Amino acid sequence: MILVGNQRGGAKDLAQHLLKVEENDHVEVHALRGFASDNLNGALNEAYAVSRATRCSRFLYSLSLNPPPDQNVSTADFEAAIDRAENELGLNGQPRAIVFHEKAGADGLPRRHAHAVWSRIKADEMKAVHMSKDREKLMEVSRELYREHGWKMPRGMMKSEERDPRNFSLEEWQQAKRAKRDPREIKGAIQDCWAISDSRAAFEHALQERGFKLARGDRRGFVAVDMHGEPYAVARYAGVRTKQVRERLGELEPDYPGIEKRKEQFAAEIGNRLHELRHEEDRKAAQERERQEIARKSMVERQREERAARDAAMKDRWEREAAARQARFNRGWRGLIDHFSGRLKRIREQNMAESYQAVLRDRAEKDALIFRHMEERRELLARHKAQQHELSVRRRELDTDIRARAEFSNAVQRSPSQPRSSIKSESRAPPTPSAKMDFTKASVDEKGDDREARRQAFLETRKAQSIENPHDRQPDIER
Repeated sequence: MILVGNQRGGAKDLAQHLLKVEENDHVEVHALRGFASDNLNGALNEAYAVSRATRCSRFLYSLSLNPPPDQNVSTADFEAAIDRAENELGLNGQPRAIVFHEKAGADGLPRRHAHAVWSRIKADEMKAVHMSKDREKLMEVSRELYREHGWKMPRGMMKSEERDPRNFSLEEWQQAKRAKRDPREIKGAIQDCWAISDSRAAFEHALQERGFKLARGDRRGFVAVDMHGEPYAVARYAGVRTKQVRERLGELEPDYPGIEKRKEQFAAEIGNRLHELRHEEDRKAAQERERQEIARKSMVERQREERAARDAAMKDRWEREAAARQARFNRGWRGLIDHFSGRLKRIREQNMAESYQAVLRDRAEKDALIFRHMEERRELLARHKAQQHELSVRRRELDTDIRARAEFSNAVQRSPSQPRSSIKSESRAPPTPSAKMDFTKASVDEKGDDREARRQAFLETRKAQSIENPHDRQPDIER
């Protein structure tokens, strides 16, 4: 079932929405836990009252549970799903309300879904439960419910960590190289593909979206092949019977592509994609250089404007201060008195000192602005160098990957289509009767690891030895 949750406030509005009978055929308040009130309005208002002692504005967590429209889900299954979500979200023991709604869906058929509302406030600590990555947790619970109940999973719920190898980005390619795939992740991916598919075409498409290709295995069964050429049996990894695989995917045609063919396709597709990424990196490098030059010119223009504005402001301030200093001098007979009294000399000395301090001040301000601009240019240059270095590292890494994929592709094309064991057995001479027992000299079927063929070869060798040298046979008791 699809689980959608969110943090929210508005206890009164939420209660009215959950109890609205105009939009639902049936509304049932199924359970209230941890509240003193026995009705939904009172319970959610209690949660609001408790939250007033904290700074938490979104004190409620509302969860809707929507099962597939064609499935009848019991109340116990709803409660189990709510308990599982509660455990994953860290809301264990928090006050909780459960409400069931029944109404006609978009197709006109009746649909039953549930709402669960928790109070996030821990009453003993007066702190809200921290909700981190709640969407991812609910999505994982939802996938598990679809797989456990055998429901057909919506395509949008498939995990998207793995992409079609022909459409991967550079970051995804680097991550795929660094990561060591967990068998449980592979099994979950194939199970997801199986859950959302109802035919071979749909299953092939789903596998391709997850980085696999459907192929014919050595034992005439369907296998999923990853980008490294590793095969995974569909029945085993999807957790179904071989009969179910045949019923859904049909009989395997003799000319259906095998593992080696899929490996060749992967090698070609990934090689082409790596070349595309290399050309894209060259294009990005050229664009980055152009962008850096534009950024440098823009910064220089901005700095010029700042300096021009500073010069104009400093000139205006200097003129105003000079006018103020000049206004200190008296004219006429007052100026004559200042000359004889010595006041004129003191005014001149004061003006000269203030002018000198103004020059020092303006120079310091100008230097500070220049130093700031220089630091901006240094930072911009450092960023540009770091970006160029990152681009060059990525291009070198892509060149290495392209060479490695080319070698892998050549090795795949040179490798024969038949198993190694048959090649070895054909290149060796047939065993002579006098030869000692050697399992490696027995020519087996095309399947080198076929136990029955090896047993038959062993018996034939023993028979030949007994005919050639009957006295070499040891008594049964010694054997």
